[in-house]
Amino acid sequence: MMRLDLLGISCALCCALTACERQMKDMYRQPRYDTGEASPLFPDTKSMRPPPEGSVPAAIGERSATSSGRGGREELAAREIANAASGPAPMTLALLKRGQERYSIYCLPCHSALGDGDGPVVRRGFPRPPSYHEQRLRDAPDRHFFDVITNGYGVMYPYADRITPEDRWAIVAYIRALQLSRNVKTASLPADARRQRAALPGASGAAR
Repeated sequence: MMRLDLLGISCALCCALTACERQMKDMYRQPRYDTGEASPLFPDTKSMRPPPEGSVPAAIGERSATSSGRGGREELAAREIANAASGPAPMTLALLKRGQERYSIYCLPCHSALGDGDGPVVRRGFPRPPSYHEQRLRDAPDRHFFDVITNGYGVMYPYADRITPEDRWAIVAYIRALQLSRNVKTASLPADARRQRAALPGASGAAR
């Protein structure tokens, strides 16, 4: 009798442990949406829901995940100060190089290396953004590009959580350089640059 009782208890324990393990696996593999994944539950088909109207962030960045979130609040305050800035730092080669680097990471996939909106993901079916070389965007103020990077526009989602304000201004400076490169007048180039252009195949060498 004792042996049967022990056998019964052992079987019960095995079943219980099996159930616990199954529940643990269910916790590990529970249904969820990945970042940016679509959902049929909402009219806009986005699983990531916008914050309630009127809400403001209390902390931001990686350090906001700490127990106190104090580091995240400090970073948020610094970003708000930078967001209020009227424009980028003075134009320097270092600023343009930084802007080119950040642009290549975050903007090039859609906007392309030339800024004409024919990036690699667009060639694979993603909606095409406007070309930076359109007159409308050539005439747009610097702040327009900064705000679009910050808040998103159309199908472009916001990048405020991954691009610092300083880097956003650097990207704006690089966008301006792209626009200038497409529309620069030959007569405004230095003499050595005009000679190099004149030597290109098909170039007349005449100033425009």
